Amino acid sequence: MNANTSRILVVDDEPDIRRLVCEILEDEGYQVTMAENASEARELKKINDPNLILLDIWMPDSDGITLLKEWVVEEEELCPVIMMSGHGSVEAAVEATRLGAYDFLEKPLSMAKLLLIVERALEASNLQKENAGLKQQLITDVEPVGKSATVARTKDQLKRLAQHEARVLLVGEAGVGKEMYARYLHNNSAHRHGPFIDVAVGSISPENSAVEFFGKEDGGKVYPGLLERAHNGTLFLGEIGGMDKETQLRLLSALESSSFLRVGGSQAVRVDVRVVASTRIALDEEVKAGRFRQDLYYLLNEVTIEIPPLREHSEDVPALLNFYVDYFVNQDKLPFRRFSIAAQNFLRNYSWRGNVRELKNLVQRLMILGVGEDIELDEVKLALGSVVGDVYAVSSVPEFFNLPLKEARDHFEKAYLEYHFEKNGGSVAKLAAAVGMERTHLYRKLHSLNIKL
Repeated sequence: MNANTSRILVVDDEPDIRRLVCEILEDEGYQVTMAENASEARELKKINDPNLILLDIWMPDSDGITLLKEWVVEEEELCPVIMMSGHGSVEAAVEATRLGAYDFLEKPLSMAKLLLIVERALEASNLQKENAGLKQQLITDVEPVGKSATVARTKDQLKRLAQHEARVLLVGEAGVGKEMYARYLHNNSAHRHGPFIDVAVGSISPENSAVEFFGKEDGGKVYPGLLERAHNGTLFLGEIGGMDKETQLRLLSALESSSFLRVGGSQAVRVDVRVVASTRIALDEEVKAGRFRQDLYYLLNEVTIEIPPLREHSEDVPALLNFYVDYFVNQDKLPFRRFSIAAQNFLRNYSWRGNVRELKNLVQRLMILGVGEDIELDEVKLALGSVVGDVYAVSSVPEFFNLPLKEARDHFEKAYLEYHFEKNGGSVAKLAAAVGMERTHLYRKLHSLNIKL
């Protein structure tokens, strides 16, 4: 990102410091907005979507540490935040960086140091986004794995459907890979050069659904919603059965007319979007029970495709094991390991209640927590039969112990939550009860760790 396109929010209750920092940054070509307190900072952050924030710790209405905590919880990928304080202390610096601040500057500010840290923070953020883009490209290019007649038949059906504009409902158990099949449909359709927007419907709260789907207009600025972002592409609505009634009505209206109004807008927005939805629950039963709108069900269900559970094509298990080993070697730079023939044979006959997702998570756990190039049968049995804490017995010092604390914690939390997600049959409500987390926080955590619902 060039300096003249980088937006910086400066938050400080001292007018002289705000003006000085603003002038210095503007001289360097940055676009700067200023806030004198936490309340104003919250508003300007929403409106301007900054690429970097300079945040004072001591302010009259709310301190910077509290504000940083709020933003970290609210936003999955928060832009770099550089903390400033005239009353600097080791404790404040440690707390800020623990929460995720990029760096900490003491006042009086050294302008040379400020500019250097701002430049480095923006470069690091851009590199992170580029890497995320490359990872996303890897995910986009993946297609359902397996050469069994079952997988071949499903792919053939989707390939033929891709040539038409019919709305498709993918039906299957939790973890069968419905999103991957939706991407396969997209990649073989006329929309393949457009975006593929994946949304976990159950994670959208009723009060935010209008803005999420339709976007908003505020102060002359436009914030596109999911439908607009999916224009000329595919919108994948994951687990549609979790959608509340209010959102169902809004979505029905938009899909019927192919147009909508942004929140706060007066001009109709028209979109060309292929909608693909998925469900693991029987939607016809939900319709009968009055929990799902019949008209929306018929609209989304022009064609139904059943995605088979893994136990119905267990001959694909060895290919899936090899695929996910390569996937984690390339994606997460984990050390290569291979499954022994005995381990593969055992896993071919395993029940796979969590389907392909359970297999993927098992491979990841074994690659993170295990040691040695070969994955033997005993290690597999231990991983399948124990809680995550017991898997540590595989190695006295797990691989992730060598990572920085934040990365190690992320690895553990991901493995822990995925284990309990499988154990509770893919139900977020049961997962929340099992791990003792409030559902809103749990959704954010699952999203931040890239755990697919």
